[in-house]
Amino acid sequence: MSTTTQPNKDQQFFRFAIGISVVVFIAVIVLNRKVLPVPSELPSWTYFLPKLNAIINGTCSLLLLLSLYFIKQKNISAHKTINITAFILSSIFLVSYVLFHWLAPQTYFPEDNPNIGIYHSILVSHIVLAAVVLPLVLLSFYRGLQMQVELHKKIVRFSYPIWLYVTITGVVVYLMISPYYPH
Repeated sequence: MSTTTQPNKDQQFFRFAIGISVVVFIAVIVLNRKVLPVPSELPSWTYFLPKLNAIINGTCSLLLLLSLYFIKQKNISAHKTINITAFILSSIFLVSYVLFHWLAPQTYFPEDNPNIGIYHSILVSHIVLAAVVLPLVLLSFYRGLQMQVELHKKIVRFSYPIWLYVTITGVVVYLMISPYYPH
């Protein structure tokens, strides 16, 4: 029985991270286009999901800041635990986000609102960077868990600020659009 070399494992994980990211991206597009059938009556909890998502995003923002603090303190154990927690919460967010956008009708920011340009700027940057950050976060986690510290640092230099931006702007987008959700 042959053993897999580390470069081969790294390459396999890279392919996995890209594959998962593409699948998630396509799922979000398909569900936002309402291609799949939706129930005739929405579950009562459907409209709580955006608030839940904002809470998760806000929590992840705080966890990411704590993660930075702990790594600066060289507390690798706390850094690792906090990042795993943020990753799990972000995974729950993703499921909740996809579920909401599959079930609920599209909510639009009012065209006559004077903040529409700001809203669209934040929303577009949030969406684009959310798509970009997933493979970066997956690769960051992989490198960190493999204790490939130098490679982890190189990826985190990009993934961390993008992930933090996405979590913060997720809350901002929610706060801006939430008055227009049907209840």
